[in-house]
Amino acid sequence: MAEKLKVGIIGAGGIAKEVHIPSYLKCGEKVELVAVCDVVKEKAQELAAEVNAPYAFSTYDEMFENVEIDAVSICTPNKFHHPATIAALKAGCHVLCEKPPAMTVDEAVDMAETAEKEGKILTYGFHFRHAPEVEALKRFIDNDDLGDIYAARVTAMRRRGIPGWGVFTNKELQGGGPLIDIGVHMLDTALYLMGYPEPDTVFGVTYQKLGKRKGVGMMGDWDWENFTIEDMARGMITFKNGASILLDSAFAANVEKHDEMNVSIMGDQGGADVFPLKIYQEKHDVLIDTTPSFLPRKGYHELEIERFVESCLSGLPPISTPKEGVYLQQIINGLYESAEKGEAVKLERTISV
Repeated sequence: MAEKLKVGIIGAGGIAKEVHIPSYLKCGEKVELVAVCDVVKEKAQELAAEVNAPYAFSTYDEMFENVEIDAVSICTPNKFHHPATIAALKAGCHVLCEKPPAMTVDEAVDMAETAEKEGKILTYGFHFRHAPEVEALKRFIDNDDLGDIYAARVTAMRRRGIPGWGVFTNKELQGGGPLIDIGVHMLDTALYLMGYPEPDTVFGVTYQKLGKRKGVGMMGDWDWENFTIEDMARGMITFKNGASILLDSAFAANVEKHDEMNVSIMGDQGGADVFPLKIYQEKHDVLIDTTPSFLPRKGYHELEIERFVESCLSGLPPISTPKEGVYLQQIINGLYESAEKGEAVKLERTISV
């Protein structure tokens, strides 16, 4: 077991500065932050100086050639997840890649196969898995308290939450809108609680009703004139084990709540809503609702980074696996394809990893 993990950061934007780096620094002596890389070298230099990282680079190839790195966080726009991950794995690094895994299923498969070939850890930034509500409910499910999980409902809805910064409204760089950005978090959470069943068929619809005009921006003013993503996506997913998921995701919709992120799980022995956690069962001829009186609190991102570091140092498998990333990418891309075609899409590709 290695004593210290030498870490590089690819992408010097907000998620790196505000989430990944502070979480690595909280790992103390287990981590040495070595380098920051960004296509805008001045940004890399500025962030490296701010966090006392000794090196800054404008390309990750240059970083891998010049310094010894054990692991990287990939914090780039979605379009660059695949090439950065492949380069890092081939350079001998473990990889924590921000969600979603990639832009296409082929890219996600390539990432998974390369990680297996190189013998390196590849995991994804699905930080809601580390929420205490999710961890507690997973223990109930694993103990068979909810029985056979056969249905779920996924919600990731904002009333007027189109990001007014970054590239979130640029389909070329992101691959899509709320479905691939926030919907993917709740979808992954549901799949994780369901045991990540193999997807079978998807049916999706997307809408662009509010994003291409001026409006109230609760997350800043967005570039409505260059808005190329959906502002709402809806879908249904069926799985080869007979289970199903209904999904709603939106950056902007005429709904009551400003921001709602939730998963509802239904099994034959009980069900649950995750945020906040409430479990529904029938026991002793009574319908009962169970809520925890206390859940330990620690930052989701902090736990995500802490566990990634432990996996890298110990060799234990990560909580989010490359194969799960491929299944998730199949679903996301399948929903977009279905929306374009106006018909259900069968997900027929077999996954070997």
